[in-house]
Amino acid sequence: MEGTPRILVTNDDGYAAQGLQVLADSLESLGEVWVVAPNVEQSAVSHALTLHRPLRTHRMAERRFTVDGTPTDCVTLALGALMADVPPDIVVSGINFGPNMGVDVHYSGTVSAAFEGVILGVPAIAVSQVIAEGYSFHPAAKFARELTAWVLEHGLPPETLLNVNVPAAPPVGVRLTRLGTRRYTEGVLEQRDPRGRRIYWIGGGEPLWENIPGTDFPTVHGGEVSVTPLNLDMTDAEFLKRLKAGPPSWVGGETAGV
Repeated sequence: MEGTPRILVTNDDGYAAQGLQVLADSLESLGEVWVVAPNVEQSAVSHALTLHRPLRTHRMAERRFTVDGTPTDCVTLALGALMADVPPDIVVSGINFGPNMGVDVHYSGTVSAAFEGVILGVPAIAVSQVIAEGYSFHPAAKFARELTAWVLEHGLPPETLLNVNVPAAPPVGVRLTRLGTRRYTEGVLEQRDPRGRRIYWIGGGEPLWENIPGTDFPTVHGGEVSVTPLNLDMTDAEFLKRLKAGPPSWVGGETAGV
């Protein structure tokens, strides 16, 4: 790559989050780092875009901005306005306070911010950290720097990002994985407010992960960094092939065999 790379850093935990600050500092030696992040925590907002009101930015320092919107808003504004003169060479989202493994990637603002970069044609990485007693963001930031340098040199396939999860303790290795499978023991918790009215909390239970070899959870649980390539195309290619082989009754006319 010719010239100094431009690196966009964002997250879903908010501009003041320690993980974002440690990540941005670790990437400074690789190029020109821009930070565009939500002004408050935006965890689990998935790929939400703010369309019903205008967005406001606040300049915190040189190449440092907050946005009163979602992580996806931050990437969209960065590429479409704040960095429109020279777009970034890579988007690095994180370091998230907590892992983003398995189906959780569909809820994650951290991963969705990286996906927005990919949608807009920029290679992207999402980095998340398991939280436990004695954890530190610095090993995750060190690996994120190494991976960012690799992507800047080698690139990524179109419509693909790398989803990284780092164990709480210093990692003992790095493994390429696929998404794992988990379920929550208690999806909805019902309570009563002080006035006696019924209220609900979503996600009240602890997740149960299936110990499937080659997936992200057992890898991270075993003390290694998990790196999972994710693609925008969610087409179930195998089922599509089966449907085309014996079209069901609702496929017919000009659409048959398309």
